[in-house]
Amino acid sequence: MPIKRAKTLKPSQIRHLLRVTEATSRHPERDALILLLGFTCGMRVSEIARIEVADILLPGGKLREEVSLRAAITKGCRQRCIYLSHAKTVVALERYIEWRWRRNKGTALDRSEWRGLMPKTTLILTHKGSGYELSVKRRINEAGERVEYLAADSLQSYVTGLYRAAGLANGYSSHSGRRTFASRLLAQGHSIETVQLLLGHAELDHVAPYLEVPRQERMEAMAEVGDSLCKWCDV
Repeated sequence: MPIKRAKTLKPSQIRHLLRVTEATSRHPERDALILLLGFTCGMRVSEIARIEVADILLPGGKLREEVSLRAAITKGCRQRCIYLSHAKTVVALERYIEWRWRRNKGTALDRSEWRGLMPKTTLILTHKGSGYELSVKRRINEAGERVEYLAADSLQSYVTGLYRAAGLANGYSSHSGRRTFASRLLAQGHSIETVQLLLGHAELDHVAPYLEVPRQERMEAMAEVGDSLCKWCDV
């Protein structure tokens, strides 16, 4: 049986998802950021659940432009860098940090360092102010060995719920953000090697699923080719 993979989103769907989240979520400051970290940084939900304040902030409070995802929090146990270069993501981070301070979520008494947040707390917190629970999963790695890793099932279900609230239910899931990030990079002409590096995959073969082209895009491409041929025939 073919492996079911999360659908990718078009720009209009991303905008719709973010608008609905802003309008309906009880915690839009946090939830919009979670979505944007997937779309603009290619982060897995488990990585979003485990990244810490000190990973994204300098002690003086400035956002890091280049964020190192420690090997300990990535699924493949391989360190990689993500880049906080998208303006919407930066704005969302600034807003969420202020929201955490106002709500006293993992905060210190002094704001002179780390914007007043506790540096070793996870960046993304539940409504109770704790990190999302993690569960132990097992998989077979590239060497054929059985390895364990931590998954954030509760956050994964929550993010999938955000998609459903926006009417994106059939085939869309928490992994759609990461797949959309990769697909857009390829569509913009970036090399497979670049996508491999940014996703943190060990082998180029692992990027292959992101090369899939939706049926509608194939049809549009064929239509463009047909129009081009017709123009040549009319000459």
